[in-house]
Amino acid sequence: MPKKTPAADLATPSDLGGKNARGVAEVLNAILADSFALYLKTKNFHWHVSGPHFRDYHLLLDEQATQILGTTDQIAERVRKIGHTTLRSIGHISKLQSIKDNDAEFVSARDMLMELREDNLALVKQLREAKEIVDEAKDNATSGILDEWTDLAEQRAWFLFEAAREG
Repeated sequence: MPKKTPAADLATPSDLGGKNARGVAEVLNAILADSFALYLKTKNFHWHVSGPHFRDYHLLLDEQATQILGTTDQIAERVRKIGHTTLRSIGHISKLQSIKDNDAEFVSARDMLMELREDNLALVKQLREAKEIVDEAKDNATSGILDEWTDLAEQRAWFLFEAAREG
């Protein structure tokens, strides 16, 4: 009997082929890293927003952060369902994230909204690219969920666009 490795203990059976499952897991882990980066940036701006529209922006950003965090478990569980492992630490997130952190001491409310809008649109682009990969892998379950996540990110970008408009 072959000796089991710890990785074998986590290898959930999946009907997706090895190469296909690996590609789906990689793209989902990148989306997960960006989702955590976007969540933390949104909370950062929620905590530090100021100005005449404070209450509206504070509530909007909290709502959006909650929505983003709500997708993270779904993303990670999709990776596990197809037999792979997912993110394990903040360091792992930082290696995979493409959404840039914002550690500035002060960011104007309007700049916060515009930056988050652009980050959400970048996530939409990433989700659309992932859709091609999961469709090629014939991963119908992930494909359907990607549609939902894309719609949520588009809605966040739209709300941020409208809230940041001047006039």
